[in-house]
Amino acid sequence: MHYEGIVIRPPSESQSILLQATLGCSHNKCTFCGTYKGQRFKIKSDEIINADIDFASQYGRRQNRLFICDGDALIIPQPRLLSILKQIQKKLPWIERVGSYANTKSLSLKTDDELKELKEHGLDILYMGLESGDDITLERIHKGADAQKMIAMGKKARNSGMKLSVTVLLGIAGQERSDVHARETGRVLSEIDPEYVGALSLMLIPGTPLYTDYESGKFVLLNAEQMLRELKTMIVHTELSNGRFHANHASNYLPIKATFPKDKPKTIESIDKALKGQIALKPEFLRAL
Repeated sequence: MHYEGIVIRPPSESQSILLQATLGCSHNKCTFCGTYKGQRFKIKSDEIINADIDFASQYGRRQNRLFICDGDALIIPQPRLLSILKQIQKKLPWIERVGSYANTKSLSLKTDDELKELKEHGLDILYMGLESGDDITLERIHKGADAQKMIAMGKKARNSGMKLSVTVLLGIAGQERSDVHARETGRVLSEIDPEYVGALSLMLIPGTPLYTDYESGKFVLLNAEQMLRELKTMIVHTELSNGRFHANHASNYLPIKATFPKDKPKTIESIDKALKGQIALKPEFLRAL
């Protein structure tokens, strides 16, 4: 496979074939992210993409999922993306699920019919970074969309028939707006009602604008107890019709895997026990991105 630079994928795609169709992120302005700084976004040539699909057809027969990298493959123009999906269907017929990152920009560029067409040709799940439902926080981190746009594009993705996994960031609002961030994020998640929610805990990356704010004292990072309280508030205000809420990423202090609404009460109970010291938290040195 032809890989360039840093290749990232969601934790749930760890066993998937990784097809790098784009380099970087089409937005690449978020203050907390250092993944693609200095890297210009581009779409790889059809020749390279098709060669990688051919390679996967020979050596990826034990993998039944495929993830199209990098940061936002949905931004690929419809004819080219559709061609990639058709090649996957033709040459890797055993693949049961194809996934991609998506953001509000790429979702807004696709019509409802185009999204449904992508679904019909195998694109089954999209991963969208919400980070926060608080408009002030979204503006501060240069996310490029407000909460209402996030809701609209999240619903658009869901209406296509694809599954939607939404990522939120604990601690991204700092101490100042922690409670507002938690409540508003719960509200936005409830309105989108995705199949999956992944809550990660903020880990500052040297060289990013947010890290500079932290060093200058402009941004105050939450400690473990404050992260847990924020998580509890977020969960209290999140209503999912039948969604999985996971906070089991390596960055989290308390691993959580729950299906809402049935597991919501016991999840809140577990957080309360952790806050009381009855459940041990992950040591700082074991946390990772």
